[in-house]
Amino acid sequence: MDPSEMTVGDLIDRLSACDRTAPLRLAMNPFFPMAHRAAQVVEARDETGGPVVYLAESREADGQLGHLPPEVAVALTWQAPVQPPPRRPRRTARGQ
Repeated sequence: MDPSEMTVGDLIDRLSACDRTAPLRLAMNPFFPMAHRAAQVVEARDETGGPVVYLAESREADGQLGHLPPEVAVALTWQAPVQPPPRRPRRTARGQ
């Protein structure tokens, strides 16, 4: 197993700190970030015969929920924080 891969134990540890009543969503595609409903957990074997667990998105028509909220994309480091443009002083009616 690649040491950078998250394990089921890692996921359980991270989820244990979350609100148990909160819906679980999947964040996908860092270049066009979208949110999806999570629907299934499937245990299988990888190409070496080792155990692997898959978390699948919903197959329902409403499974894709739309764009990922910008603050989530920033937290995932998929997007850089966006700063509002600097404010310029307003001009008066006399053009000054």
